[in-house]
Amino acid sequence: MSHSHYSRILLKLSGEALLGKEAFGLDLDEVGRIAGEVAEVHKLGVQVALVIGGGNIFRGVADSRAVIERATGDYMGMIATMINALALQSALERLGISTRVQSAIDMSQVSEPYIRRRAIRHLEKGRVVIFAAGTGNPFFTTDTAAALRAMEIGADILMKATKVDGVYSEDPKVNPDAVKYEQLTYKEVLEKRLGIMDSAAIALCMDNGMSIMVFNLLIRGNMIRAAKGEAVGTVVTAEED
Repeated sequence: MSHSHYSRILLKLSGEALLGKEAFGLDLDEVGRIAGEVAEVHKLGVQVALVIGGGNIFRGVADSRAVIERATGDYMGMIATMINALALQSALERLGISTRVQSAIDMSQVSEPYIRRRAIRHLEKGRVVIFAAGTGNPFFTTDTAAALRAMEIGADILMKATKVDGVYSEDPKVNPDAVKYEQLTYKEVLEKRLGIMDSAAIALCMDNGMSIMVFNLLIRGNMIRAAKGEAVGTVVTAEED
């Protein structure tokens, strides 16, 4: 078994990560690929928990266009995360990985309720735990849910999988001269308005000393390299002494 740098991680996946080549919904090949990489990390001996967004299906307020009230739109987005969670659960279990889906809103026929101690026990028993439905409250993003769950389960680090290879001073697609940061502090993220996660999530991590790693999920093997502690993206930590 290869050595891992971390014993327990919280991996944040956007719903868009499951789109693959599709314009909407799920690309099952991409779901399978991501599940395969999660399985490889699990085989390193890492306890893995995941938070998944629902933007490939419904993005809450962004999709409601003032037709649906904000709270209702956010609940619809939470339900979308459950679809993604069940898809990833199925893909992982086809690979022989034991999983549990825990939901922040009651969906007892397809998932467990979110119970912190139970989630930790599942991780200790070697199960991958997938957290669905965000925080269970409207007006909070799945980034905030990821930060909250990472701290509740005592994760060593919060890993955010994206479509870029780290955090840049500007959008590198717009400005090819944008500077990539290897290391940042929470304070710099907020002051520079870098937008890697919403301000509530950053504040939660800052107040509780939870490090964040941002890396490119589209590059095969990056998730495994990140779990081994290799420099594959940008790391956000507390301000240096």
